[in-house]
Amino acid sequence: MENPSAESSAPTAMDLETAAAAAPPRKPQVLFAQKPNFRPLKAHEISDGQIQFRKISVPPHRYTPLKKSWLEIYTPIYDEMKIDIRMNLKARRVELKTRTDTPDVSSLQKCADFVHAFMLGFDVIDAVALLRMDELYVESFEIKDVKTLKGEHLSRAIGRLSGKGGKTKFAIENSTRTRIVIADSKIHMLGSFANIKVARDSLCSLILGSPAAKVYSKLRAVTSRLAERF
Repeated sequence: MENPSAESSAPTAMDLETAAAAAPPRKPQVLFAQKPNFRPLKAHEISDGQIQFRKISVPPHRYTPLKKSWLEIYTPIYDEMKIDIRMNLKARRVELKTRTDTPDVSSLQKCADFVHAFMLGFDVIDAVALLRMDELYVESFEIKDVKTLKGEHLSRAIGRLSGKGGKTKFAIENSTRTRIVIADSKIHMLGSFANIKVARDSLCSLILGSPAAKVYSKLRAVTSRLAERF
């Protein structure tokens, strides 16, 4: 004797057709090619295995300071930036060279900028910021680029830039977060682009004859505006 409940539970041909019509059509499976995984190129591989060099001349008045500060210059360049450095005594210049384990292509140029900044007269502790921070620059100009001065007029302009005991120079440095070197009639500035512009404007005003008090008040307004922007 057949069980009627078993017949009713079994799906009929019509049920199967309606189920197939109701089910959404299957999308054909698309096989994508596996994403290639390239290892990052090393510095010496980017330049086709060629060793890159930089040579920085040592002016006569910076020879003795370079001797005294050699270890402070050598250590961050060789240990941190992985760049070979040597002093060529015959040619009187510092020579830099990439190594196979140099991590970044820009390390060589950063080291060259660091050594060049030291040659211009910046302290090692200030110049080493060029290795550790991006967007720092060194800019130089001469007093005669702003105004043609000779004799005592030039001496007085240099005196106005420094101030009594270097007070004016330090005030500009601290308010603009830059470092300034006044080497005779040449002025070198180290800092970010915007800060160098503010410091340069203040120095130019002093060269043109503005009193220090007027430059200070203008500097205060500009630096407060810069602080608000950032």
